[in-house]
Amino acid sequence: MIFLIDYDRARGELTNIQMFHDADRRFAEDSRLNTELAQLRDGVKREVVLLQAANEQALRRTHRRYFADIAELAETDSQIRSN
Repeated sequence: MIFLIDYDRARGELTNIQMFHDADRRFAEDSRLNTELAQLRDGVKREVVLLQAANEQALRRTHRRYFADIAELAETDSQIRSN
């Protein structure tokens, strides 16, 4: 699966996620480009990325920062440092 992530870094919020089948890579790439161009045109500054993972659960595990809030990330970081 391919995932199009639209993430507001300043607010620490996922604003949109879209899923595409691997065979639709070209469509996913076009969607990413169109999203970035629309944001640029509107003066919006967000992170727009395409990521590939077996499923959304795997994506949430490998790219947690897009899904966890700041408090959750800080808690995980604190736990890692204490070990």
